Amino acid sequence: MGHHVVDLERTTTAPPETVWRWLADAASWQEWTGLTDTHLEREGVPAPDGVGAIRHFGRAGGSSREEVVVFDPPHHLAYVLLRGLPIANYRADVHLEPDGSGTRIRWHSTFDTKYPGTGPPMRLFLRTFLGDTAKRLAARAERGT
Repeated sequence: MGHHVVDLERTTTAPPETVWRWLADAASWQEWTGLTDTHLEREGVPAPDGVGAIRHFGRAGGSSREEVVVFDPPHHLAYVLLRGLPIANYRADVHLEPDGSGTRIRWHSTFDTKYPGTGPPMRLFLRTFLGDTAKRLAARAERGT
């Protein structure tokens, strides 16, 4: 149907290690995002949130399951979508890069559409959702550990 890309960046005054602490801990997402149910269905390596971890994220109206495929603290977390959106081959790579005394958060997502005409609305949804998530991540990291 079509291949799509969503790229965004946010910056924070927090160091990469502090940002990583909140990004990598799936259970903590309930605390700082708009999600109401965040937990691990399966631990990864290293435990608990590493490669192979299956993360469940939910809120009123839906939920998703993701598998962690890259876990390189405190620089790179990548995951693929297993269930939850009407798209295929979704992968997100989140890179944390030192930026002065803070961190640049780069969220790069790719996906294929399953149905004609769904690419632009899904890009908009993901840009909005991931942009808000990155903004909240930056704000949570700035509050400290």
